Amino acid sequence: MELNDTVQQLKEKFAAPLPEYYTRRIIFWKDESREFEESIKEVSIETVKIIILTGSNYFEVKKLLLSDDTSSSYLIYDPLCKKNEENWLLDIEQYSEIFHADRTSIWISEMGLPQTLEMHKCIKMYKTFFNSQERRFKLSALGGTIDSPGKLHLAVMTVICGLKKIDPADIMQAVLCGVMDDQANKIFADLKKYGADVAFWDMISRSTGYSEDDESSVEGLAKHILLTAASVTLKPALLKGLCDIPSENQQTYCYSFVSDWINSKDQNEFKEIAQHIEELTSLPERLKNAEIEDIQEIECFPCIDDCLLSKLMTEVNDDIIDLDRISKIIEKRRTLAWYGDFESYYEGVLQIAKMHTFKKEHGSFNTADPVEIWNKYAESYYLMDKYYRLFHLHFNRSLKNDNSELSDLFKQLADKAEGLYSRWFLGQLGEIWSKACEDQLKNYGRLPNVPYQDNFYRDYVKGKNYRVFVIISDALRYGTAVDLEETLSKKQSEVTLHNCQAVFPTITKFGMAALLPHKELSLSFEKGILSVMADNQSTDSTNRENILKKADPESVALKYEDIIKMKKMERVEKVKGKNVVYIYHDKIDSVSHSKGSVFEACDEAVKEISNLIKIIVNEMSGTRILITADHGFIYTYEDLNESDKVDKSFTEEECIECSRRYAILKNTSEPENLMEVKLLDGKTGYRAFAPRENIRIKMRGSDGNFVHGGTSLQEMMVPIIEYKHLRNDSSDVRKDPGKYKTEYVSVSLHSISRSITNKIFSLTFYQKEAVKDNLIEARYSIFLTDEEGERITDIQKIFADKKDEDPNNRTFKLRFTLISRKYLPTEKYYLVIENKETAAVQKEEFQINLSFDADDFNF
Repeated sequence: MELNDTVQQLKEKFAAPLPEYYTRRIIFWKDESREFEESIKEVSIETVKIIILTGSNYFEVKKLLLSDDTSSSYLIYDPLCKKNEENWLLDIEQYSEIFHADRTSIWISEMGLPQTLEMHKCIKMYKTFFNSQERRFKLSALGGTIDSPGKLHLAVMTVICGLKKIDPADIMQAVLCGVMDDQANKIFADLKKYGADVAFWDMISRSTGYSEDDESSVEGLAKHILLTAASVTLKPALLKGLCDIPSENQQTYCYSFVSDWINSKDQNEFKEIAQHIEELTSLPERLKNAEIEDIQEIECFPCIDDCLLSKLMTEVNDDIIDLDRISKIIEKRRTLAWYGDFESYYEGVLQIAKMHTFKKEHGSFNTADPVEIWNKYAESYYLMDKYYRLFHLHFNRSLKNDNSELSDLFKQLADKAEGLYSRWFLGQLGEIWSKACEDQLKNYGRLPNVPYQDNFYRDYVKGKNYRVFVIISDALRYGTAVDLEETLSKKQSEVTLHNCQAVFPTITKFGMAALLPHKELSLSFEKGILSVMADNQSTDSTNRENILKKADPESVALKYEDIIKMKKMERVEKVKGKNVVYIYHDKIDSVSHSKGSVFEACDEAVKEISNLIKIIVNEMSGTRILITADHGFIYTYEDLNESDKVDKSFTEEECIECSRRYAILKNTSEPENLMEVKLLDGKTGYRAFAPRENIRIKMRGSDGNFVHGGTSLQEMMVPIIEYKHLRNDSSDVRKDPGKYKTEYVSVSLHSISRSITNKIFSLTFYQKEAVKDNLIEARYSIFLTDEEGERITDIQKIFADKKDEDPNNRTFKLRFTLISRKYLPTEKYYLVIENKETAAVQKEEFQINLSFDADDFNF
């Protein structure tokens, strides 16, 4: 700054009005860099006396100002800038004014920082950094008060990192998010360029325990932090030789830092770093020697999931299966960061464990009563189909995201699933079922004591005093309908699942015909094509609406794919004034010829039907809806063996129509190895046959992994879901609103103590209600805060989806880690339980009886 400009500023200060009760003005001109030492003698300000401090005139100046001349205004030029304890004139400075004219002082004033000697020294350390007006502006725009050198160091690093607020953890994360090579890491290079690297490593040493003695590098820092974080939950022996574990506070800091980073928006960047450190330290090789229980709660390294799954799959393949243990492991992993990357594998393992447990519980199927077998299938046997379906649903998804570590093991599990399902379940249950029902099927074509699909319209649709919507989903198997029923039960409704036996053969044209109004079904065979007739009318898709209208003129037949494309008013017009609305849905059967897609289609069918019901209720004013199917199906993933097939044992001339699971033959035919099923009450002039168990009739083309038409439980049992939507003003809802209101299950603290005495501590929670009916699963985030709402622990998660009625089996034990800071026993802290579905929050007051070093960096 030019001398004339400085003198002008001083003149303006002396000319300004005096503060109240002041009779003169004393200004100390601090010039530590002595930029004006030579030119001070040229300065002259009217009515102001000027004194130059030399180091030997302190007493003389003090006497002058306090005794000899107490009325004149003075400018005291101070090039010495002594520390407070060495400054004889400090008491006078306290009530006088301080003036700086050097560049550093101007910067300090510009940024609104305190004009102290310590701040001046710190600013000068970063002369290159502060030489940019843009960087000075960014620093002054940071939130918080920068009133000490330590905070200034952090502020400088914050600006270099491109951050908007001062947070040591954010600075560390910004540096680590760059490449691991120090030279190529731009942020780290800028820290060195502007001289902030010393302060950075000092901060790192204080917080994490990683020091320059460790030959500091970005890669070394990443390794230290991640391994230190892992050491909180990992046995020391598994990390031996990889890193030195720092103090407890620093260990806790690393754990909290990693936990917050994993759960931030920068999770993918963390994952790349974690995988780099895994490779650098050969951590996967080390973890191969660990017990499952030693690593099941560790989150920071993705390779943990590879290792856990590898061990679990190996155990399952070796028939070491504990469903409860596997469920608890997966329950824990489900709340952790990388579960989404491994979900298909975890869920596949879980389904295999359920299949194995099912076999263990049921042993052999030893009843000979077909109705008892039928009822047991509807109650529990269908679960094996469900487990197999869910296994292959996840297995198929895993094939789209191959994992070289797990892929072969998962394919071995697929072989095990095939053994449990195809060779045991379908084989044994199919054999017992075939023997049990053979006589009744031969004599009646059905089980006389089981509801029959042929009576559907009469029993569920005809003569109702309300409008009926009927959704017929092609090949909607009973087990999938159970999932649909559970989904629909979450809505404000009454939902009931029934079943009936499909008309044989269990194929589309017979099932669709049986669901239409009729007195009698018959067959027509013209030009080599077999057709099913309802009261002598064709039941082809183009004529179904005519048959419906004959029974009730105010009927309509629609297709799902057409409805979904319509605008709201078009939908309304289609059903306006109609009493009976049939809607045909085809998702499962339409993809049946694509291997591996069938079970994905089952999942999609549930979603599509749920969406269709929403449209019916909200746009078509429908309240009574029936969901059913024409038939079920058998599906096996594995290609069939010759032992799974049987020769036709009949000639082409004898055959009217046949497929892999049925044959309709001329009345004189007597095929071997097939069981006879009476066809449409024996009035057709033809005879029908089916292979037993899971057997297919040999035919050209593919072996038929997906088949239907036969007499297995999976093909014959047709679901019927009665859905009644309850409006808010309905009598049922008014009478008991709580019964029909969908609510999330709640979670509460189970632990009795409300006092924390360790930085790492565990709390037990419990799910208050079992998931059922209108009580649905919910996700919760749990953490502690101080009175201002500042979070002071890592975030733990609970996925509350337990269906067990025993409350002792609905508990969750979570481990928390306090961040490094000071805690006072007299202050209040709060446990926060946040429902992620509703954002509702519960709070429990806690005390913390320990003290950490404050997270403050006094460089």
